[in-house]
Amino acid sequence: MKRSRVNDIIARASDFIASCGFVLPPFAGWTPEDMRARVATDAAPIRDARLGWDVTDYGAGRFDEMGLVLFTLRNGSALNVAKGAGMLYAEKLLISEDRQLSPMHRHERKTEDIINRGGGTLVIELFTRSEDGGIDEAAGVVLRCDAVERRLPPGGLLALAPGESVTLEPWHWHAFWAEGGRVLIGEVSNVNDDLTDNIFRDPIGRFSDIEEDTGSQRLLVSDYDRWLE
Repeated sequence: MKRSRVNDIIARASDFIASCGFVLPPFAGWTPEDMRARVATDAAPIRDARLGWDVTDYGAGRFDEMGLVLFTLRNGSALNVAKGAGMLYAEKLLISEDRQLSPMHRHERKTEDIINRGGGTLVIELFTRSEDGGIDEAAGVVLRCDAVERRLPPGGLLALAPGESVTLEPWHWHAFWAEGGRVLIGEVSNVNDDLTDNIFRDPIGRFSDIEEDTGSQRLLVSDYDRWLE
């Protein structure tokens, strides 16, 4: 994905988030130069927790068909998990464009509430994890939507209108997309680790390969290791 495209996507995402009445934290607007200048002080925790912007096409180069915009607002650490104290949670905003697929995946450790914060309908395709960690094509899916139990057949589709949510456990394989317009999605979970805790059904990547055709207006979390050593 070209950096110029990433810049445009983030600008458009910022406008959409604001139109939904959600105000991002100040660091959402920091330039790469701001981040570098502050990395020795207040930007270091942002870098270490991998807070901020993420635009992914899953390495496939087809963002309009398969992609996602994410902004991590807060995130704890593995050290907190080990000692059972401190920030043990994470929160994200996601934007799914109309019919834009976030492909089938699950997590080993993360339980997450997925919330339709506004826009169109969020559609989630669901399976249950098999004993070997794969997809159980025969087992039904049991989950909770706004605390109420729901049961779906394998591969069933769950449609969430604005304001509705679902709790996804590590045994829930899921893919999702928006219908009827883009959707602003909230994600509230235990500590998030996008480097190691995404298991995809198909062999794809988690982050985009960036072609630097122009300067970066906002760093992606995948830029931090290279830009903010």
